[in-house]
Amino acid sequence: MNLLRKLNRKQKLALIAFLLGLIALFAGSPYDSNSVKINVKEIALSTIKDSDKIKPEILADWIIQGKSDFVLIDLRTPDEYEKYSLPEAENIPLVNLTDAELYKNQKLILLSSDNVQSAQGWFLLKSKGFKNVYILDGGIVGWKANVLFPKQKPNMSKEELALFEKKKAVTFYFGGKVLNDSGISESNSEFNLPVQSSKQNKTSSAVNQKKKKREGC
Repeated sequence: MNLLRKLNRKQKLALIAFLLGLIALFAGSPYDSNSVKINVKEIALSTIKDSDKIKPEILADWIIQGKSDFVLIDLRTPDEYEKYSLPEAENIPLVNLTDAELYKNQKLILLSSDNVQSAQGWFLLKSKGFKNVYILDGGIVGWKANVLFPKQKPNMSKEELALFEKKKAVTFYFGGKVLNDSGISESNSEFNLPVQSSKQNKTSSAVNQKKKKREGC
């Protein structure tokens, strides 16, 4: 209770929204025998420190490096997943998450359209004893804004321009475009990758930790 009193109004509202979302997820099954335990203190601390979030730029770097110590899980519907998803992402819709064959020692990164569904999935897995659970900060929206379509600010310093050049290389790697204030885009066809094929079904295969061939977005 002392910890909750220290939270500001915005943090309290965020916590309440997360808890309501979790309750709503189970409201349709009053006879479900599954029990869920929530550690309110852990949730509050995670909300304050953002220790449960992975920045899109960090995830992009891990994908480029070919890191294989994590499983990327897309919680959206199969239709949304087929239209667009990140390279290496496995599709496990939120409603199927607790039934998926995941290992508690895996490093799991959850993504959805934004942070809402990912937070619900985070609560579910945490309640089941999973320790290494994270969410992609901003979800698909954050990925597009920070990795696929970053905006170049005017009047950048030399240091800022040097950093942005590195960011452009990442953007081109994933087949994205750089935008400026005039709305003009800059792309590099050498790095453009094919859109993920809808014929490749990777639903509920996160248990297989073997890294797949990199697919474009």
